[in-house]
Amino acid sequence: MKFVILGTVSAEGAGRSEDRGKRAAAKVKELGITVESMHYTQGPVDFVEVVDAPSGEAMLALSLWYAKQGYGKLQSLPAYDRDAMARAESRA
Repeated sequence: MKFVILGTVSAEGAGRSEDRGKRAAAKVKELGITVESMHYTQGPVDFVEVVDAPSGEAMLALSLWYAKQGYGKLQSLPAYDRDAMARAESRA
């Protein structure tokens, strides 16, 4: 299932960006999540990612892990393609 991640980086996490990147990539792989794209932003969030994850529980685990490391906060939003939207509209 696809998700959009809205991520913030704490002051502590910003000071450890190389470590944060390497450790996050390893955790993502461990959880079976594939990053499709990542973009740094300016504004209320520091980065946006589109990922493919095996489950919402995997995303929850990633969010909890990221926060426990002191890196910042992740928000994950389920993302649906046009076909899913069309199916949902036909059922609404």
